[in-house]
Amino acid sequence: MKNSPVQSHVLRLAHPPIPTVRIGIIGLGNRGLLTLQRYLQIEGVEIKALCEIREGNLSKAQQLLKEAGRSEATGYTGVEGWKKMCESDEADLIFICTDWLMHTPMATFAMECNKHVAIEVPAAMSVEECWQLVDTAEKTRRHCIMLENCCYDPFALMTLNMAQRGLFGEIMHVEGAYIHDLRSMYFAEESEGGYHNHWGKRYSIEHTGNPYPTHGLGPACQILDIHRSDRMEYLVSMSTHQAGMSEYARRLFGEYSPEAHQKYQLGDVNTTLIHTLKGKTIMLQYAISTPRPYSRLQTICGTLGFAQKYPVPCIALDPNGDTPLEGELLEKMMARYKHPFSATIGEEAHRRGLPNEMNYVMDYRLIHCLRNGLPLDMDVYDAAEWSCITELSEKSVLNKSMAVEIPDFTRGAWKKYKY
Repeated sequence: MKNSPVQSHVLRLAHPPIPTVRIGIIGLGNRGLLTLQRYLQIEGVEIKALCEIREGNLSKAQQLLKEAGRSEATGYTGVEGWKKMCESDEADLIFICTDWLMHTPMATFAMECNKHVAIEVPAAMSVEECWQLVDTAEKTRRHCIMLENCCYDPFALMTLNMAQRGLFGEIMHVEGAYIHDLRSMYFAEESEGGYHNHWGKRYSIEHTGNPYPTHGLGPACQILDIHRSDRMEYLVSMSTHQAGMSEYARRLFGEYSPEAHQKYQLGDVNTTLIHTLKGKTIMLQYAISTPRPYSRLQTICGTLGFAQKYPVPCIALDPNGDTPLEGELLEKMMARYKHPFSATIGEEAHRRGLPNEMNYVMDYRLIHCLRNGLPLDMDVYDAAEWSCITELSEKSVLNKSMAVEIPDFTRGAWKKYKY
């Protein structure tokens, strides 16, 4: 455990209400522009500042504001434009939508400038960066939320509601994943939907393990009430060797091309097993270079029941645990235990014809909590716990699946502080 600084924990941190939340966005690539479009749909928000190293993207963002009938935001460019934006007094909340490696440096600087921060996933790429986020949030008393939209998936929320009502009994094992064929994006140019400077592919060349754990892990940790009544204790991780990226490159560029002969550290499939202090287990998978259907698994195994979202929603409860509910029975069960967020905010998203329910629920909840002075649904400890798996899984893979301890980022406060 890292030595405790003088500051105290920020569990259930709340601030005075902010009637109109002023937003600044760093990074206006694919994700940043989508974030801007989403927050134009949220009441009680003003987009006050925009930062981007590519002026063309900044112009696109300003045009989106104009088309929405909004005032032009202050624009920041250049390598350190983001620092000037954070130092200004224009925004209450800074969104960080850049590549992974800049998330923590930008977030800590923004908090030191007395701004709340919302970070795209993952929030950090190393255990040290996770501690930086925690230490800075505790020192500055600023909100630091990772924008893990999968925690607001309707099925995840429904099963969380069922779990909290005891329908699964004692939950013993959960599973999550990020299984998504991204080969075309990794090799595409940015103008064709690829990553800026191919940063995702570059990371795969240099690292192994699970670099993107939070989509699967976030809902799993919420089901197990991690750092509320339990905590993740240690993990073991194992990866296959790499073949999928090379095979794809051979087909796309030719057998003798430099792309086909590029070496990658990241295996095609990573499986990580996590053990909690109370003896529960989490199975986490990552696979982005094989032709598999999209899946986040979302599996819950308890003493009284089972649920899993992918490949099709499945619920089975005692006394008929070996027979999944089907048809009308399944529909009635899912309707009966629909989470209040889905039944209200999610339904509003459908009425308005918005494209992604879980994004809208996440966005709405973040702004609602800030406008009403409430603690956020996800805190800096969630961001650190879910993100630290990146480095720890790699460490385990490189050491023949050695068990690796997972830090308690609350420094024991979760045991003393009752939610």
